[in-house]
Amino acid sequence: MMPARIDVLIPAYNAEATIRSAVESIQRQQGVDIAIHVVDDGSNDSTPRILAEMATADPRLKVHSKPNGGIVDALNTGLDQCEGEFVARHDADDIAYPERLAVQLAYLASYHEVSAVGAAVRHIDGAGRMIGSIARLESPDNADPFYVPSREPYLIHPFLMVRRAAIETAGRYRYVHHAEDTDLYWRLSERGRLHNLPDILGEYRLHDASISGSSIVNGRIMAVNSQLAGLSARRRRCGNGDIHFPKETLAAYKRAGSLPAMIEVAAGLLDKSERADLEEAAAAKLLELTSYRPYELDAEDCAFIGHVARRGFAHLSAENRALQVRRISGAAARLAAKGEIRAALALVPTGLYPAFAARFLSRVALPERLRGALRGASAKAAPVK
Repeated sequence: MMPARIDVLIPAYNAEATIRSAVESIQRQQGVDIAIHVVDDGSNDSTPRILAEMATADPRLKVHSKPNGGIVDALNTGLDQCEGEFVARHDADDIAYPERLAVQLAYLASYHEVSAVGAAVRHIDGAGRMIGSIARLESPDNADPFYVPSREPYLIHPFLMVRRAAIETAGRYRYVHHAEDTDLYWRLSERGRLHNLPDILGEYRLHDASISGSSIVNGRIMAVNSQLAGLSARRRRCGNGDIHFPKETLAAYKRAGSLPAMIEVAAGLLDKSERADLEEAAAAKLLELTSYRPYELDAEDCAFIGHVARRGFAHLSAENRALQVRRISGAAARLAAKGEIRAALALVPTGLYPAFAARFLSRVALPERLRGALRGASAKAAPVK
């Protein structure tokens, strides 16, 4: 019997509230031959029971149970079961539209130089209600590991379709904690083009329980590891040895807690000459994350980022310097408007006081609707993921 052409890989952990609707959206895919692999990563709620019930009714659905080990282990366990030409990712809390897999398959079948493809998505909240926003990412062709923070060749991970041969050759998922997808994309991009389709092919759930949105500690881990992935890509471009990512570092990052302490952990993976680059890139990435995630910089973050900023940005391009000014002054204005004046001043080098003052006055003087319009115009002028 020929293997299914598309293997759909879904990791699940304590997903009883959403797993049924997520899997059903894959079962409703039209015009494609699929196998569905759900990896139950040691759930202790009703997820195993729901999956067993669904698998009984659909021979395409295979459930693979394992002790809890985290997302990387779950994904690589699922890849062990995949035999088709293509692997499609899906999450246990997202919804795929019926045409999703057929549209992505058609693109990959037409463009053999493309290793992987993503899609645009609508955002929904934890209850499944439309938020009103749509995520369309810029072209992965614009990726640059030397930018600050690194411009990632990003595809929305739960809506990824990849050639199985490419992901195997790239080395599968690695323990780049909370940024394992970014690290994979850098390596895939070295083996073929990546592409973001403009088509809206599903619904992506935004909720506080997600790893990326649940706490500032997770934000710091993501900031550090996403930039380690960029530094690893730099090394490969220069013909140097890749960074090794031990699984055990996640516990070390959580014990560290603060951004400078996490960088101290990460520095053990780097050459001494790379530490300053990681400090700058991770500081810039955390500024980016706090601009749209539901958490905020604390006083120690501000002091550290301010210290990094006071070293100066003369080595960056004019565009990259302008980005740092916008992010620092914007974060400081946001904090000052909340009454965190001391933290705001710790964040801003003296030379950026005029930019900070302008952003603060704009925030307190202009109506939110007008500020939103100005942010939208700025984003169109200089789109940055």
